Amino acid sequence: MKATGITTQARTARAVTVMSILAILIALIFIWSMNTGVIRLSPGEMLRTLFGGGTDKQHLILFEFRLPRIVISILVGAGLAVSGTILQGVSRNALADPGILGINAGAGLAVILTVSFYKNNLAGPLFLMPIIAMAGAGLAAILIYSMSYVRGEGISSSRLVLVGIGVSAGIAALMVVLSIRLDPNDFQFVSIWLAGSIWGTNWKFVLALLPWLVILLPYVMYKANVLNVLNLGENTSLGLGVALERERRWLLASAVALAGACVAVGGGIGFVGLIGPHLARRLVGPKHQYLLPASALTGGLILILADTLARWVFQPTEIPTGLVAAVIGAPYFLYLLARARN
Repeated sequence: MKATGITTQARTARAVTVMSILAILIALIFIWSMNTGVIRLSPGEMLRTLFGGGTDKQHLILFEFRLPRIVISILVGAGLAVSGTILQGVSRNALADPGILGINAGAGLAVILTVSFYKNNLAGPLFLMPIIAMAGAGLAAILIYSMSYVRGEGISSSRLVLVGIGVSAGIAALMVVLSIRLDPNDFQFVSIWLAGSIWGTNWKFVLALLPWLVILLPYVMYKANVLNVLNLGENTSLGLGVALERERRWLLASAVALAGACVAVGGGIGFVGLIGPHLARRLVGPKHQYLLPASALTGGLILILADTLARWVFQPTEIPTGLVAAVIGAPYFLYLLARARN
């Protein structure tokens, strides 16, 4: 018992240390990102502006353009990574991810349909955009789940991934067809959105996304023990008294809602939900009490870094954040795929 207590204490201390380091890295990139753009602000100018000084121009640049985008990139990265952690835990498949499984595509299709009905992409009710995206993500998830389910066998993790990839490809083709029918202004918006550009860059978008994370993340943390038990397998979970199908559905609904809300604001960003949980698992282990917050921090770190690089590498030209995230995530996905085959 004493040895177990020491081991648990050491594991907790390691997790706290890792998460503290991740938070410090986010803070450092946050500072760097505030000074990344066509117009540079010196450290002194940034500090003065942050604490109420600075010129009107500096205040506009920092508070109206850069800070909302930085905050959104952290929130979207955290939400997508936690969504990926849930999907990997429920399906027990290392390749599960809201982008790969087609959930992001379903959310994106709902957003594009909304843009098709509103000639101005911001004319629709802004705070309903996450709900609209969640509805699209939910319909895609229901379709994938029903096509993956086999009576008497349940859900096969490999079948789930393959069906998700197929559904995602079909939805992506439909989105391309719909986007071609849009007028030039809306087509430009949709093209940028599909490439994974963080298009919500003011505080209204932060307020549209934040409530969903505040509601869903604590609920998922509350279910951390359930995710731990699900990792032991279906028979063990049932033997321990877990209502398997009910818990699985609620957790899947939470993952879909998180991904949908993030996609509504952040665009079609992939791979964050895949590599965030994997990196966090290597750092803090598989216990979800540590894995979930570590994944949120890792996802936030990946996306704020990708967004900062997207604005910095080819200044004054900006590239979509999703492309940078794909450059980071695609090689890791191929590595995981090769390891799964072996």
